Amino acid sequence: MNLYINFLSYLGVALLLLVLGIILFTISTPKLKEFRLIAEKNVTAAMSLGGKVIGLAIVLGAAAEYSVSLIDMVIWGVIGIVSQIIVFILAEVITIRFSIHQAIEEDNRAVGTMLLSLSLAIGWILAKCLSY
Repeated sequence: MNLYINFLSYLGVALLLLVLGIILFTISTPKLKEFRLIAEKNVTAAMSLGGKVIGLAIVLGAAAEYSVSLIDMVIWGVIGIVSQIIVFILAEVITIRFSIHQAIEEDNRAVGTMLLSLSLAIGWILAKCLSY
């Protein structure tokens, strides 16, 4: 029975962290209304937010796999969320030739592909860094 309780505990914490991550992603970019843009069939916004969600899921999976407790998982999950937010902000700063925010609103799918790839890469790197 303990096995099932552990499974449900880790799953519940991971899902809560995933929802928290999505909320923090949307709060960290207040000008960009990704859910509104997705509702308007903006593929780039969906790619951007979807990449963040998948990248975070990779980190949360590694946190669950390598953590020694639920608290440990929460700590590494929060580090993963914050790291992904920082990378997105840095990407906006580094790309001085164009605005990522504007490119998403204009449904520039090349930028969406870049953001999706960046989120997956960062999620993968963070997940591998958690293997202690």
